[in-house]
Amino acid sequence: MTGVLTTVIAIAVVVVGVLASIALHEVGHMVPAKRFGVRVSQYMVGFGPTLWSRTRGETEYGIKAIPLGGYVRMVGMFPPARPDEPGGRGFFASVAADARAASTEEIRPGEEHRAFYHLSAPKKVVVMLGGPFMNLLIAAVLLLVVFVGIGLPAATTTVATVQPCVTTSPEAGQECAAGDPASPAAEAGLQPGDAVVSFGGETVTGWAQLVGLVQSAAGTPTPVVVERDGQDLALTITPVEIERPVLDANGSPVLDDAGDPVTQPGGFAGFSPSVVRQSAGLGVATEALWEQVSGTAGIIVTLPVRVVEAAQSLAGAERGADSVMSVVGVGQVAVDVAQGDSPVLDRVVTMLLLLAALNVALFVFNLLPVLPLDGGHVVNALYEGAKRQVARLRGAPRPGPADVARMMPVAYVMFFVLIGVGVLLIANDIANPVTLG
Repeated sequence: MTGVLTTVIAIAVVVVGVLASIALHEVGHMVPAKRFGVRVSQYMVGFGPTLWSRTRGETEYGIKAIPLGGYVRMVGMFPPARPDEPGGRGFFASVAADARAASTEEIRPGEEHRAFYHLSAPKKVVVMLGGPFMNLLIAAVLLLVVFVGIGLPAATTTVATVQPCVTTSPEAGQECAAGDPASPAAEAGLQPGDAVVSFGGETVTGWAQLVGLVQSAAGTPTPVVVERDGQDLALTITPVEIERPVLDANGSPVLDDAGDPVTQPGGFAGFSPSVVRQSAGLGVATEALWEQVSGTAGIIVTLPVRVVEAAQSLAGAERGADSVMSVVGVGQVAVDVAQGDSPVLDRVVTMLLLLAALNVALFVFNLLPVLPLDGGHVVNALYEGAKRQVARLRGAPRPGPADVARMMPVAYVMFFVLIGVGVLLIANDIANPVTLG
């Protein structure tokens, strides 16, 4: 029953998180649009049949059945065709004409000035970037909560456990076998709760420093001062020499060409640190946000390759842990996290980081310069602004709004491509899900 409950909670967290991210994304579009005088007729979260809606003022707010996106309907997205422009024939011309007609029908008599296409290019850019930057803001807030508010696990100089012996693979928590010698820490009388004050006469300020001191003291009787029950206590520890893994700057084991951990001789005492959460600071949170944005951008750039890999994985190839996931995959990872045996706070942190990563993905993906994504509208607005600046410098008449309707056939093609990619990723997540290691 507990497993079912945690699964339901994890799925609910993802669904609510996704819906909130979508809803706030659309708020990012709606607020500046209304601020600039554009009439917003609809604000919808989801697609398909409407489950609930209410009209407030001139805007209908609602929730639809398929929670895979959302939209705000801004009146007059496409300018009418110029009188001197030939009508054109064929499918593409028909699609563009239908888009213009639908856009024109939404404009109420006497409110032509409130059409979106009348906005200046900078205002159009602000409206279209409002959604993606809202997702970036959500991610930034979540990372601030994690890194600054909750904090990151940090090893202290207070002893958590003392290993009773030196095993053949001396890692804290391994069971001792008959004949295993006592660990140097146990032999010296070190106890859980002792705070290491100095080692070998050097004041200890952090766990990483203490590890280095222990490693360099192999085979040497070393004086250690610990604080126990408010009193300083002098002990002597003689670290034994063992093969220890070499760690990189991030604390991860360095691997050789065969993928095995690289080791080197070093001292071992046999105690582990207490771990507490400490605020990492604004700088670390900002760096983490940048790393997520740049890393996601790198994935988006290679998206065609990733899609091919997803298709191969669906066909039976091994799936990498860093492969692209759909929202279904995100939900599966959330379930894995919820059902884990780590402390509740750690699982909450992982959920928050998962939602932050999802919002970063929405931010980066929506900046792609293709319709129907926000980046496509931004490109059209920039093109329109550039034309007007060139005309102003040349003393030519001011050009009209960019005819975005001409790009609607491309938008429809991209829409179906995105639907296809989404279906492929969902199928891959169901048939061959990514699991947490």
